Amino acid sequence: MVIRRIIRENGRDYIKTYIFAAFCLVLVAGSTAFMAWIMEAVINEAFAKKNTDMIWLICGSVLAAFIVRGAASYGQAVALAQVGNNLVARYQQRMIDHLMSLGVSFLGDTRSAQIAAQISQNVSGIRDVMNLTITSFARDLLSLIALIAVMVTKDPVLSLIVFVGAPPVLLALRYISKRLRSATRESIDLNSRVLSAMQETVQGITIVKAFTMEEQISSRSSALIKAAEGRANRIARLTERTSPLTETVAGFAISGVIAYAAFRSIYGDVLPGAFFSFITALLLAYDPARRLARLQINLERAVVNARMIYEILDEEPTQGDRPGATSISVDGGQIEFRNIGFGYGKGDIVLDDVSFIAEAGKTTAIVGPSGAGKSTLISLVPRFHDPASGQVLIDGTDIASVTKKSLRQQLAYVSQQPWLFEGSIRDNLRYARPDASDAEIEDAARLANAHEFILAQPKGYDTMLGENGVNLSGGQRQRISIARALVRNAPILLLDEATSALDNESEAAVQKALESAMQNRTVLVIAHRLSTIAKADRIVVMQAGRVVEIGSHADLTANKDGLYARLQAYSEASNDASAIVATETAATNPTEGSKP
Repeated sequence: MVIRRIIRENGRDYIKTYIFAAFCLVLVAGSTAFMAWIMEAVINEAFAKKNTDMIWLICGSVLAAFIVRGAASYGQAVALAQVGNNLVARYQQRMIDHLMSLGVSFLGDTRSAQIAAQISQNVSGIRDVMNLTITSFARDLLSLIALIAVMVTKDPVLSLIVFVGAPPVLLALRYISKRLRSATRESIDLNSRVLSAMQETVQGITIVKAFTMEEQISSRSSALIKAAEGRANRIARLTERTSPLTETVAGFAISGVIAYAAFRSIYGDVLPGAFFSFITALLLAYDPARRLARLQINLERAVVNARMIYEILDEEPTQGDRPGATSISVDGGQIEFRNIGFGYGKGDIVLDDVSFIAEAGKTTAIVGPSGAGKSTLISLVPRFHDPASGQVLIDGTDIASVTKKSLRQQLAYVSQQPWLFEGSIRDNLRYARPDASDAEIEDAARLANAHEFILAQPKGYDTMLGENGVNLSGGQRQRISIARALVRNAPILLLDEATSALDNESEAAVQKALESAMQNRTVLVIAHRLSTIAKADRIVVMQAGRVVEIGSHADLTANKDGLYARLQAYSEASNDASAIVATETAATNPTEGSKP
């Protein structure tokens, strides 16, 4: 059960605060009941008997009760707010840590914007479950019990009249809470999709405007927003359906009590003090009774939110370290792919019996048509994915037998799309190695051909970046990404099409930076630029998930019937240095590929 799990995970950590809050709530409940109890003395002694000696005692008691009630209410509110805020912060941190422990495949199958929206909506469910539980039992339930005790002691018959209406209310609330469960989950899903659509629109606003997608986006978002509105209205109708029910029952009960007490006072000559005390207790009991009646409904909504948080927290990492995994220490940095097979989920095979060696301290280029499996292959080295068969070895050690953290500390990675994070340029460079000095960061930026344009920014290295570095050009972002890899100072460098998305001028600057980054390292590079490929010590040519050729640029060019020679010939014929990007047809159909 979700409530039991939440209490088990968090109750012990906050036990002292909850005891304090419960004590305060007991004082609130006691002072509330005292106000009802003393009303008999107020009416009988002060107004009926006109006992002046009792007036000061009664007034002092009432004042003391209100002071205690105010101080206790403040204490419990602050204590529960602090616990609630800490719970939200705790689960937000747990979610971030857990998401980072999950494999790339999970995050690839789940929209990031939807995860963020879901977390922002649902994490408060944990807080609500805890606070609703403590306030309902320590304040509302105790207040109700104390006030019922006052009612019964003052007039048992009147109490019986009130209790007759309770069973129908409880049955109706049970029915409503069951229907509310599914409606709440649907509402959360729809709201997360609305927030996801908003985030994606903001992030992709240039594409939206370039393709005049405003009306399409607006229409799609409108459908989601209307659906979310409909679910919210349904929840409101279900939730508030309790109000007319409880009000009607309360109306019958109070009307009956007044009628009975009035006739008894008129015809039985009974002092009205006990009745006023009873009616005060009844009116004061109405609010805690109403909150308790809605407790199941409110808890149901909170539990749905909490359950969706736990669905993510319970997601098992698919790439955990093996038992007994050790740390890896890279000396030379030789990478061997041995009989690698891989496919995404139940889809087609992406890599089929791939085997080759990237020699230590040298550059190995991986080329081939789109869809050949190049990026998938390089993603196996940092264990973004694990091969379905075969092994990846570094200096003879199977990387599946070492910890992922120690493995990735030996790698530097530059992706096709550079990703920069919130913070300054210096912060983004230091992410690669937190203990790097400012001098090391600036040296890396110089090697990456980035130092000059960084100094030209408003605050130099301390310039704050927009979302994903939007205030920098594509070439500048890529050079910062390369500088970050250099700050890492790792023996192995992975380059996944690091220049393919750049214009010629930016590509030239980035290429110069890459040449510095590749010195004295084992480099695996996926490239579409012939200038990069030709300088590699070894070239691996892939097609349809298999290695079809291996050799130097000169050797592969000499084999006129080979795939690499055809790709190069097509590139030279089209006079486009990036033509390999568009040569999938040429690779699979040389006749078509040779057409002008």
